[in-house]
Amino acid sequence: MMGHANGARGAPGPAERGPGEGGSRTPEVGAREASGLMDRAQGRGDGARGFSRASEALARRRVALGFVCGAATLVLARPTLRSIALGMSIAAIGEALRIWAAGHLNKSREVTTSGPYRWVAHPLYVGSTIMGVGLAVACANAIVALVIATYLAITLTAAVRSEEAFLRRTFGDRYDRYRSGESDGKKRFGLGQAMANREYRAVIGLTAVALVLVWKATYNGLFWRPGGP
Repeated sequence: MMGHANGARGAPGPAERGPGEGGSRTPEVGAREASGLMDRAQGRGDGARGFSRASEALARRRVALGFVCGAATLVLARPTLRSIALGMSIAAIGEALRIWAAGHLNKSREVTTSGPYRWVAHPLYVGSTIMGVGLAVACANAIVALVIATYLAITLTAAVRSEEAFLRRTFGDRYDRYRSGESDGKKRFGLGQAMANREYRAVIGLTAVALVLVWKATYNGLFWRPGGP
C-alpha cells in the first residue's frame, strides 16, 4: 500500500509536466502555433491569388501569343495535298463546334446551358483544340505539332481557370448548379448571336491559314510536281 501510494505521489501531475510531455500548452506556445498556422494559410492564399492573376494575364494575351505561334507554324510547315485536305477537314469540325457554341453564348450576361453547353462546359475551347489538331495535321511537321500542343495546353488551361473564376464570382450558385448537371436546354441557336460573338473572325482566320498552306505547298513543289522524265 505504501509503495502504491508513493508511486502515485511520485508521478508528475499535468501542471508539472513540460510542454513536450503531454501537459497543457502555455499561452506563448499556443500563440506561436496559431501565428504559424495563420502565416501558412496566408501564404497559400497569396499563392492562389498570384496564380489566379497569372492565369488571367496569360488568358488575356493568348490571342497575341497565337499570332506568334501561328507565324512560327506557317514558317515550319511542310504541307502536302493529303495533309491539307485531312487537316483542314478536322479543323472545320472544330470550327463548326465553335460556331454552334457561339450561337448560344451570351457572354458575361448569363450561364449558358443550351446547345453544346448541355454536355461540355467549354465547347469553344474544345473546338479550338480540334482546330489545333487539324492545323498540326495539315502542316505535316512534328515541331509544329509540338508548338501547337504547348500553346493550347498553356493558354487554354489559363483561360478555363480565369473564366470559371469569373463565372463563379458573377453568377455564384447558378454556375455551380450548371456544373452539377442542371440544364434547361431551351435556348435556340442564333446565327446573329454567333456573329455578335465575332466568330466570323475564326472562320476568316482558318480560311487564310488554308490558303497560305496551299500556297506554301505549291511554292515548295510538294503540291504539284513538274512533269519530267
